[in-house]
Amino acid sequence: MRSTLPTFDEVWQRQFRSDCLKQISQFAENTTFLIGCSGGMDSMLLLFLMAEICPNRIRAIYINHQLQKVSDDWADFIQAQCQQLAIPLIIEAVDVAEGNLENQAREARYHAFQNHIQKNEILVLAHHQQDQAETLMLRLLSGAGVQGLSAMKKVDRREQLTIWRPLLDISREQICQWVSQDQIAYVDDPTNLDTHYDRAWCRNELWHILQSRFPKMQQAISRTSVLMQDANEILQEVLVQDLNRCGTAERLSIDALNTLSQARQRQLLSVWMRGDSTYRPALDMVQRLIHEVIEAKADAKAALHWNGFYYVRYQGYVHRLEKQIYLAEQHNEKHVQAIQFELNQACKLVSGNYQVATQAMGLSPALLQKDLNLHDRQGGEKIHLYGRVGSWPLKKAIQEAQIFPWMRHTIQILSIDNVMLGVFTPKGFWLAQSEYCEVGGWQPKLVSSL
Repeated sequence: MRSTLPTFDEVWQRQFRSDCLKQISQFAENTTFLIGCSGGMDSMLLLFLMAEICPNRIRAIYINHQLQKVSDDWADFIQAQCQQLAIPLIIEAVDVAEGNLENQAREARYHAFQNHIQKNEILVLAHHQQDQAETLMLRLLSGAGVQGLSAMKKVDRREQLTIWRPLLDISREQICQWVSQDQIAYVDDPTNLDTHYDRAWCRNELWHILQSRFPKMQQAISRTSVLMQDANEILQEVLVQDLNRCGTAERLSIDALNTLSQARQRQLLSVWMRGDSTYRPALDMVQRLIHEVIEAKADAKAALHWNGFYYVRYQGYVHRLEKQIYLAEQHNEKHVQAIQFELNQACKLVSGNYQVATQAMGLSPALLQKDLNLHDRQGGEKIHLYGRVGSWPLKKAIQEAQIFPWMRHTIQILSIDNVMLGVFTPKGFWLAQSEYCEVGGWQPKLVSSL
């Protein structure tokens, strides 16, 4: 039976090298390259190609996951190959956290890459066409959306690093023939045959079944990833418009959100909940946010916790709050303390940073450098705000000022001899009517909220 492997002639190889050089020319002139090298067939071919194309602009890095006894031997092998090619090599041992081994190993690997990547350096990885198709297939089986099905980009510009995958359009069969033709040495990772892992199962069990029915399945799936990348780029443009229309990273207007179609609402909420994290929430978590928080009654104290944040509805907005901020009031201990002020003094309180300054109306200078009482709000207090008629509940004043419920634990009352002088709030210092109010007196002025 004749071999079905593609013919690898010199014309094809020259064209591939030319394409790589063209891609390199599109990067900045002072760009260098850090090659992720595992010792496997794909990464060793990449190492030799990069050594040939731009020998003076490359370094290599081997991440030792310490999951196999032969990991140190692989490090020695790569070290010998890099010495032969005169390529500097970094060997980094990492600890892989418990959980999904494939995901945790990848997280540890990319964390190490980020630790070593230099300014104006691009990370080069040896992912090929079958890797791309497997990634899309596995994400499809996990219920991924457009972004997940975009799989891997040939040039992936992230916030902390840029990744280039020059082999992404080349099949594994082509790589195998090229390595054999050039007699490039490499190591075999036995976990590639361990079908306990999802990717190994996909490659060794599922792949040949699909290809027996659809011979060009791999190329078709790879094309789908390109189409999904286009769709995702369009979706991201729409999401930026929708976020600008509906709010910020901290809160969204429910009225503005309701003007969007349900599909756009789900997409916006999914990206908004993800924030700076790597992964979006599952669809059922987005649905819970809609049903339990956004569609809750206006007076309901509904909150949803996901990935270290609480999502809370208040005054027509859904807010995204860090866990420690939302739960701060529960851990707040009521206490009384003595405090002194002097002109131009900067002071930091739980509600914000203040500067003591002379005002048109303020507290008597006789109170400066004198022990005053500062205590947390207990509930039930009344305040006679300067310039207002009569006393009214402090709670009502707080509600009228629209101070968020999760920030009300920062409110503190300033007093002397049981006479209220004023109240520190996240919106500033509220001067209370008292015998200590004087024209040209002093007040703490809010400089910045905490």
